[in-house]
Amino acid sequence: MKVVALVSGGKDSCFAMMKCMDYGHEIVALANLMPVDDSVDELDSYMYQTVGHQIVIGYAECMGLPLFRRRIQGSTRNQQLSYRITPGDEVEDLFILLQEVKQQIPSVTAVSSGAIASDYQRLRVESICARLGLVSLAYLWKEDQAFLLDEMIRRGIVAVIIKVAAMGLNQKHLGQELVDLQSYLLQMKELYGINVCGEGGEYETLTLDCPLFKNARIVLDKFQVVLHSPDSIAPVGIIHPLAFHLEQRKDSSCTDKENNDFTSEKTGSVFHVEKEFLPNYLEKCKSMDAVFDRFDTIEQVKMSKSICQRDTFSIGCWVPNSSTSEGLQKDLMSVLHAIELQLEKDDLDWAHVLYIHLYISDMKQFGLANDVYVSFITEKKCSFGVPSRSTIELPIAELGLGNAYVEVLVSTDQCKRVLHVQSISCWAPSCIGPYSQATLHKEVLYMAGQLGLDPPTMLLQPGGPAAEMEQALLNCEAVANCFKSSIATSAIIIIVYCSTSISSFEMAEIQNRMEYFLKHHATHHEGFLGAYNPIVLYVLVPNLPKGALVEVKPALHLADNGKYGVGSVLLKAPAPDKPNYFGFKYSDRHNSCCRINVVPDKICMALISVTKDHAGSIYFEADHDLVCLHCDKSPKHIKAIALFFTGLIDKIISDNGFSWQDLKSLRFYFLNDLVSSADLLFSIFSEAFSEFAESSSKLNAINEPLFNLLPVLGSGRSASMDDLITCEVFASKL
Repeated sequence: MKVVALVSGGKDSCFAMMKCMDYGHEIVALANLMPVDDSVDELDSYMYQTVGHQIVIGYAECMGLPLFRRRIQGSTRNQQLSYRITPGDEVEDLFILLQEVKQQIPSVTAVSSGAIASDYQRLRVESICARLGLVSLAYLWKEDQAFLLDEMIRRGIVAVIIKVAAMGLNQKHLGQELVDLQSYLLQMKELYGINVCGEGGEYETLTLDCPLFKNARIVLDKFQVVLHSPDSIAPVGIIHPLAFHLEQRKDSSCTDKENNDFTSEKTGSVFHVEKEFLPNYLEKCKSMDAVFDRFDTIEQVKMSKSICQRDTFSIGCWVPNSSTSEGLQKDLMSVLHAIELQLEKDDLDWAHVLYIHLYISDMKQFGLANDVYVSFITEKKCSFGVPSRSTIELPIAELGLGNAYVEVLVSTDQCKRVLHVQSISCWAPSCIGPYSQATLHKEVLYMAGQLGLDPPTMLLQPGGPAAEMEQALLNCEAVANCFKSSIATSAIIIIVYCSTSISSFEMAEIQNRMEYFLKHHATHHEGFLGAYNPIVLYVLVPNLPKGALVEVKPALHLADNGKYGVGSVLLKAPAPDKPNYFGFKYSDRHNSCCRINVVPDKICMALISVTKDHAGSIYFEADHDLVCLHCDKSPKHIKAIALFFTGLIDKIISDNGFSWQDLKSLRFYFLNDLVSSADLLFSIFSEAFSEFAESSSKLNAINEPLFNLLPVLGSGRSASMDDLITCEVFASKL
């Protein structure tokens, strides 16, 4: 990509440019914001470093690139973490500056910034990029600061301290080179906890030379030390440059920028952007009204809802027996519109949605599906952050579930915390679009599906399924680490979606990678005893986004007290005076088909597996007249399995102190050749749940399905995926 780099004069923005070039991008222009008054060194800005701005003009000639500059006319008016367009805010100066760069150099597609740890700055740069259709590159984001400092020095960045404002730093450190202070800064980190890269405002730097300066280096001839605060513990002082010159390199030559929109005469020039803030460029939200007008009616959809609607619940929605003439676009519009209407009926909206499972019939139409999706779910509609999401291709069309099937997890409150990083970085894959890497709600972290993407390149990790699996797990771990957690110690469940193009040998290798990763990270996590193994479910699907072979989707428990609370439990043998569960005699072998994880009085997560062989024994228990103990796909035998699931779900939640009213989501994965249509399976399972409701006071009468049925090509607790049906149960009192 061709990149315009935001430069402040500091080491971070320079090293960010170097990292961009490491990953094959081309820096074609520089952009800088400075005070209105040249004599002013520092503004009261949350966004921009302006100390040393007098020197930045020299960067154009040093690098042989055009430099666009603008004087900051706005101020800090919008101090909320997430930024919305605010006339007169200093962020709008950045918008105007980059808008001019884009107009002058249309080939620019990305913006480089030196953000390391500041969400405030990162989110604002991402907001501007989204408005201008640019990609945010933040290759220093979330990197270890001691490592970054060492890399900057090792790779030849020559920078001096031009501001100090922290305990342990004082006037004598001003003007000293970074390399000479490296060991001292590390000591101050140990003593006082300072950020060694100055991310907390402890110090600022001015880069005088670096490998990007091909034509010249900067020599600071004269400067004045200005002491703003002579505090004896943490004095604040800056350097005010008075004179400098450029020292030409002996081997320097004019930089030849092929394919640059600027002519060679403009290379190294400085352009001042003086446009005023114009309110007529404010965004207008896309409206779906025109799109809906193309259809006479919205398709009649079907819907499922989990039993509990007091606080957190799930909604599933699909278009039954949809024709394919208008395909995925119409089905997805119908489904999302129906969910939107249901939310409105409950006095809710998209801001209350925590997670979205998007199942589509054809991954080749992912772009079209995403266009429809973003017309409903936008950042403007989700004031507390857009929900996390996973997108999977399933064989839904051939089983009468239409071309789009959507599940949403909804909360009636808005106390969620969202992690939404749209910048491309070395940290984890970016989410360029209206979905988040993770959503934390009431101690449960719902993580978006992670592919095996190499974060800085956003390309799938080469080396096959096992390599993708390893990278996907690393990406999950990076997200978990942002919440001071680990998937190895806190995961309630981990779902691994696998593409059908993976061989059985590769499936086994994927499972081995998962087991090794969990064991390794658990034993290396401070304070963890290593006695817990998360539930892992493997699901075989036709295709995944970007042609990926593996997608990993974890859910974690993050205890408020920071202690590990998830533990595995077994089914309890019923008391002699109590009846067996729903016609099935309890047996120890039923533990072999269950994995149950419980956080006492908070969460119950269970996975129930019924293999083809196990199905035979269920038929026999349900009807002793049966002779065949093998898999039979007749409605009568499927009904026996449904009753078995219903009774076992009841036993699991009851044994662990939960009720049906605590059920947040209930999902069944079934082999796509089990039945000819999903309607038949919905009918059989609904009948089983209705019979249970009639025979028990634990469950109210069933008016609509309280579960979701998903056709898959295979599922199970191992990579062999030999289940006929797998049931995923999530109950919570949180």
